[in-house]
Amino acid sequence: MLIKEELSRYNRQMILPELGLTGQEKLKAAKVLVIGAGGLGCPVLQYLAAAGIGTIGIVDDDVVELSNLHRQILYNHTDIGQPKAKIAAEKLQLLNPHVGFSAYHERFRADNAVNICQDYDLVIDCSDNFTTRYLVNDTCVALGKTLIFGSILQFEGQVAVFNHQGGANYRDLYATPPTENINCAEGGVIGILPGIIGLYMANEALKLICGIGETLAGKLMTVNALNNAVLVFKIASEKPANTAKPGPDKTDKAVPEIDSTTLDRWLETNADEVFLIDVREGYEHEDGNIGGINLSLYELRESLAAIPKNKKVVCYCQTGQRSKMAVQLLVGVYEGEVYSLKEGVT
Repeated sequence: MLIKEELSRYNRQMILPELGLTGQEKLKAAKVLVIGAGGLGCPVLQYLAAAGIGTIGIVDDDVVELSNLHRQILYNHTDIGQPKAKIAAEKLQLLNPHVGFSAYHERFRADNAVNICQDYDLVIDCSDNFTTRYLVNDTCVALGKTLIFGSILQFEGQVAVFNHQGGANYRDLYATPPTENINCAEGGVIGILPGIIGLYMANEALKLICGIGETLAGKLMTVNALNNAVLVFKIASEKPANTAKPGPDKTDKAVPEIDSTTLDRWLETNADEVFLIDVREGYEHEDGNIGGINLSLYELRESLAAIPKNKKVVCYCQTGQRSKMAVQLLVGVYEGEVYSLKEGVT
């Protein structure tokens, strides 16, 4: 259950109908493992933490070096020589104290891979070498974990979602490791590229966790930052991924709604039995409202004493999205009738 501070913190993304309160609670319940806290890991970690992922594991045996700082912007000059996993967890905890972090200052190896991965729902590979990439893939296949993959070199990056619902995995794309391993230290990388690719990876994670949108499951996306070319390829696999879009969450209960005509009728005939709550923020209420009291979305649970139990409670906002979340928040903790004003005051 989200607390008041979380409702306020995540308000701007929760009002998206595709995400909503249910999606935010899924993010809070999620456990995500990020392998590698370097160029790709930094933006992935920052945006997952900011989005409200409940538990994040960080695996990296490296320390911060001066040559990292042009692209690994989670760190600064004072962090040089410090373990990346530990420093990343400390900085991210300051970014979002509602997220739990586990730092693994060790190399991801065959003898610890299963123990590290097994307790996480989703694995994100931000490593920079083929040995680790194949080990991460094979571990996820063995454990049945969905894997988000990313890679960068020079001006080009790749993003894919592997092993989702038993679909294509990394070995379907690259069956065996190449004989040469050219990394950023040898081939170079433009500092902005890991930010671009890392954000795509974080976005895939949010979609997978919330069950929204179309993901890169069974696909490979390439991005060229030099000429702005973006291509998406299907990955051949003997066992293709289930690409069907998720249906409605059957655990969600329909939110009781009324339209403005019904509200007008109630107010005309039995105004004393109706209690209006504007769940927008204070400045919005001051700019214009249709009456009642102003209790912002994230104040509701702590303000139940201000809501009478012997009236029909109608929550409203600008468009009807926040008011639906307000009703969801009140269900189970409020004993009386509560409704959302469909389409809001617009």
